[in-house]
Amino acid sequence: MRIGSAVAGGGHHVDQPYPDPFTYDRPYRKVLAREFNSVSPENQMKWEFIHPERNRYNFGPADAIVRFARENGQVVRGHTLLWHSQNPAWLNEGTFTKAELRSILKSHIFTVVGHYRGKIQQWDVANEIFNENGEYRQENIFIRELGPGIVADAFRWAHQADPRAQLFLNDYGVEWPGVKVDAYEALAKQLLADRVPLHGFASQAHLSMRYGAPDQLASVLQRFDDLGLHTAITELDVRMDLPEGGVPTAEQLATQATYYKTVLDACLAVDGCNSFTIWGFTDKYSWVPVFFPSEGAATVMWDDFAKKPAYYALRDTLKAARR
Repeated sequence: MRIGSAVAGGGHHVDQPYPDPFTYDRPYRKVLAREFNSVSPENQMKWEFIHPERNRYNFGPADAIVRFARENGQVVRGHTLLWHSQNPAWLNEGTFTKAELRSILKSHIFTVVGHYRGKIQQWDVANEIFNENGEYRQENIFIRELGPGIVADAFRWAHQADPRAQLFLNDYGVEWPGVKVDAYEALAKQLLADRVPLHGFASQAHLSMRYGAPDQLASVLQRFDDLGLHTAITELDVRMDLPEGGVPTAEQLATQATYYKTVLDACLAVDGCNSFTIWGFTDKYSWVPVFFPSEGAATVMWDDFAKKPAYYALRDTLKAARR
């Protein structure tokens, strides 16, 4: 099982009062190299960054991450190919025929996956394609305009572009059984029956301490393992409501550590869970306070890279699992 972190850059970082974290923060890179054997670009492979204009790709930031990974003996998770969010204006606001839109997606997948052929271990091919009620998300321009069959096409194209990469479904809110998990299980069964090259199902696991720890996650992952699929945890963080002053209490930190351990235990309990990624390792660059202003402290390290109880909970659990 690979243990990974998202690599900070792009997205909300563009609007923050610091330069690009991965490019300019050398201590950050040292910790990233030392602590993890898998990396996942946080934003650098999303459409709006890697394909900012219809006829132009910007591979530089993602290329730097892939080089870093190879230099440090790490694998890379590619994120993401088919998503409703963080798409460029030319795509969202363009007027395309169905044939043009299909060609745009096919060309994007062949270009991006092909550019990294042999260098990406896993791809999040279809990201967040279902709503909470288990229906296809209509904000996704490709699903809305081309129908849900485009999901299978995306997997086929990605496999053709890189036959060695493992291809995943990926979503949040699938840490407990429910209609969303049911929808993914039904889709996975159909894709496999149609011989679509689907290799895995992933839970993002963006968690909040406002809700209980995901104590049924292992059973969810097992359902997909039973289909012969790999499973993964891809974007784990655990946010909390911060007290006045912004410093978590010892009790909050202990509870957070329990949540992290619960997710790792679930992955370890399932034979095919082969990748465990946290969504950034330091609060210094966490996306959480930007999107959830009253919550924070979601990662396993403080701004100065000092380690929280959650870090030690993960470390000790992994050490015990190796015995």
